[in-house]
Order: sequence, then structure tokens, then C-alpha cells
Amino acid sequence: MKTYIALLRGINVSGQKKILMVDLKKSMEQLGLKEVVTYIQSGNVVFKSEDELVDILEDKIKETIMSNFGFDVPVLVTTFDILNSILLNNPFSKEEDKKQYFVLLKDEPKASLVEEFHETSYNNEDFVIAGQCIYLVCHKGAGNAKLNNNLIERKLKVSATTRNLRTMTKLVELASG
Repeated sequence: MKTYIALLRGINVSGQKKILMVDLKKSMEQLGLKEVVTYIQSGNVVFKSEDELVDILEDKIKETIMSNFGFDVPVLVTTFDILNSILLNNPFSKEEDKKQYFVLLKDEPKASLVEEFHETSYNNEDFVIAGQCIYLVCHKGAGNAKLNNNLIERKLKVSATTRNLRTMTKLVELASG
């Protein structure tokens, strides 16, 4: 069995698409996922599965959430190895750790869109695009950031979900054990 991390986008945000983590865990176990652990209310699930294809896992999780909770929720599934590599390759210093974010992309964006994206500057925000991750520092905090999921999805034409450094570190820790 392999360890995976499912990142759900847009649940338990401002009172919308509310799912209790105990209920989410139970649903994932009923789906056949093993050693399911949830982390904080924003939809982070670490689990083991015999299924090898992340697309199949994403579809199963998405369908289960729709069936059990009535929400259409974007789901991104990744492996421990990929998430750990993203964390280890973080180009930003620890001095900015409370303002660091990882925008995880479902697919690698087209090179032409990445070039276009780099042509725009975002005041008080630094970013590095590396494969299926955008490393992001929001010097004035994420709440004031212009570079957000909606903009990234629109400009790069890929599905995205964002996690802060603390969450990424904890997910890697949970998935390694």
C-alpha cells in the first residue's frame, strides 16, 4: 500500500461547504482507504491505498463527498514523495515562514501560460513556479494577496489549491509515519 495525501479545496471556508473531519474520515474509510488521518478543518486527508492512479483516487473521493455531503469539491491527490520533494525544494528562506504558501497545481501549466504569468508583477508577493507547484510568499499576508487561487487558475488554466508552510510540514510528517 502506498501513502497519499488528498487536498480538498474550498471546504469549511467562511461557513460554506461544512464537513466535520470525523465525518470526512468515516467517509474515506467507507470508501476503502486505510489508515485515514485528517488534519485541520481545511480538508487535508492522509491515507493508504492499493489504488495506484491518483486520478482514480481523486474521482472516488470527489464522488464520495458529493454522495455523502452534497458538495462538488475539487480534490487533488498527491503522494508522500511528491509532497516531501516540494517541501524540500522550497526556494524561500525560513525567515518568511509565516508568509509562505504552496499553490499545488493539478497539472503542470503550459510553458506559454507560465511565460505570460511571469510578465505581471504582484506587489508584496514573490513566487517561483516549479512544475506543479507555485512557491509563494505574501509579504502582507495571504488575505491581502492579489495572487490567489482564482487568479492562478484563470491565468494558468489549471486547478489549484493552496496550503501554508505549517500545513505542508505537518502533512509530510503525518504521511511519513
